Amino acid sequence: MTLRSTLDFLLYDWIDARSLTARTRFADHSRETFDAVLDTCERIAREKYAPFNRTVDIEEPHFDGEKVILPQATYEARKAYAESGLLSAAQDYEVGGMQLPYAVEAAANSFFAVASISIGSNLLTSGNANLLMVHGTEAQKQVFALNEFNGRWSGTMCLSEPQAGSSLSDVATRAVPDGDGFEADPLGARYRLTGNKMWISSGDHELTENIVHLVLAKIPGPDGKLVPGTKGISLFIVPKKLVDTEGKLTGVRNDVALAGLNHKLGWRGTTNTLLNFGEGKFPVEGKAGAVGYLVGQPGKGLHCMFHMMNEARIGIGMAATMLGLAGYYASLDYAKNRPQGRPVQGPKDGAAAVVKDAAQPQVRIIEHADVKRMLLAQKSYGEGALALNLFCAKLVDEQHTGDAATADEARLLLEVLTPIAKSWPSEFCLEANSLAIQIHGGYGYTRDFPVEQYWRDNRLNMIHEGTHGIQAMDLLGRKVLMEGGRGLQLLAGRINATIERAIQVPALAAHANALGKALQDVGAATKAAWATGQPADALANAVPYMQAFGHMVLAWVWLDVALATLARDADLAQPASVGRMGGMRFFFHYELPKIGAWLQVVSTRDATCAAFPEEAF
Repeated sequence: MTLRSTLDFLLYDWIDARSLTARTRFADHSRETFDAVLDTCERIAREKYAPFNRTVDIEEPHFDGEKVILPQATYEARKAYAESGLLSAAQDYEVGGMQLPYAVEAAANSFFAVASISIGSNLLTSGNANLLMVHGTEAQKQVFALNEFNGRWSGTMCLSEPQAGSSLSDVATRAVPDGDGFEADPLGARYRLTGNKMWISSGDHELTENIVHLVLAKIPGPDGKLVPGTKGISLFIVPKKLVDTEGKLTGVRNDVALAGLNHKLGWRGTTNTLLNFGEGKFPVEGKAGAVGYLVGQPGKGLHCMFHMMNEARIGIGMAATMLGLAGYYASLDYAKNRPQGRPVQGPKDGAAAVVKDAAQPQVRIIEHADVKRMLLAQKSYGEGALALNLFCAKLVDEQHTGDAATADEARLLLEVLTPIAKSWPSEFCLEANSLAIQIHGGYGYTRDFPVEQYWRDNRLNMIHEGTHGIQAMDLLGRKVLMEGGRGLQLLAGRINATIERAIQVPALAAHANALGKALQDVGAATKAAWATGQPADALANAVPYMQAFGHMVLAWVWLDVALATLARDADLAQPASVGRMGGMRFFFHYELPKIGAWLQVVSTRDATCAAFPEEAF
């Protein structure tokens, strides 16, 4: 099935996006307006993104000593995206937004991700501006956020440092007050920042007239020393070029210098940079130090930044999903058209049990059972992950527009599901890309076909926005325990509701029982992991726990999708319905049984890895 038909089913027949139009915020919308947005994005992606996916992979960004050079296609794609209004799609009408549900926005953005994930920096720009709309001052919203939404400027998030990586406690970038009266600057308390930031996506380019960096830094204490840990981290707006209170460029370059471009395995069309803040290459008012404006309260930078990071994590999950689906669509097309091999026949005249008649014409490889296995695996991973991400996107809408009880439930469900929504697609849609290469055979790892690029692009997503291990520790170490485990209980309630419906359907009863056992096993493993009360014991096997937890969640999603499929097409008269039911059965038969091995090491608090001596490696 096409991406559009899959999106239509999930949006309208499964999560019922039309029901959101009953909310005051979305009352002006209808399926017709939602479809118009999807139509526009599908067209732009087809015309401006897809034809240039290989171009931006081959023509990597390079620095000519003054500016970063990108292919012309990147400029045109970015311009078309900005003009579509998607950068501010979820914002209020008053600031030029569409007041579009996040679920529809996520679906619309999926077209760009499947066409070419590495063109543009739109995810970070929207997230940056959304953060400022929540935590910034009125002046910061007007000057910085709105100019990102309208496409004039782009945005980044600057967290990691060369010596710190994911360990934000070790951030060493300093921010000191910029002279007397620093608090009175109309754009926010004005500081001077010095330090280095690493792995900054879209950190330098000429796509927009300005770049708005959101930078984590520490304000020294009275003794001049930085506060240890994360509590001393503050957040600052550091524009590449300084601006006035009306958002006009002043002509002064801020002291932010490109130190180098990182040459990545994938996502090559997007610059990835090392930035030096305050080294004196571009002195402001005769002195070194990048000018930055405080966002929120001193020492509360992570609280603000996590608003952007959680949104970005769902976005990375969607990116991984779409790359998995891109590989699926490519390998499906290849399998339908590539003749190779002949059907297996029974024994003849005392010959071996397996024989093939070489005189018979070759068959297309999609007729081989093992190729169907690999295609079904990709379908179950990709379409299941897409359903999960759209479900989480609708939870964002529920959190923002539902009544108090609904919003609180959505908040807690998102706390538990966000690590899964980010990490499960990053692992298993990457496996889908590997299977897409396998289906292509030797051609799969050549540049004659796109599947090797999809794999390279997707390999980054297990690291983007928090590594696999970090997400796993977040899930088992915090999310399933928070508020007395209420988020986990809410999720279990949703899963049990699906089981109760499915067990009444003969075709789904066995799957419902299997899901019920998986839910019990995950619950028991959660308790067993924490039986000693020692984090080191529980978290030693956090990744296997997250893999099992994710498979349980995806089994639930597939069972619920199957119920929606039968409600729409009870006789399975449509090929799409047969496909969804087959994807569900594959996941239950081939994937869900894997959780036993993962949960075994979790439940026994297996110390094989944690206790292994370094010298024995």
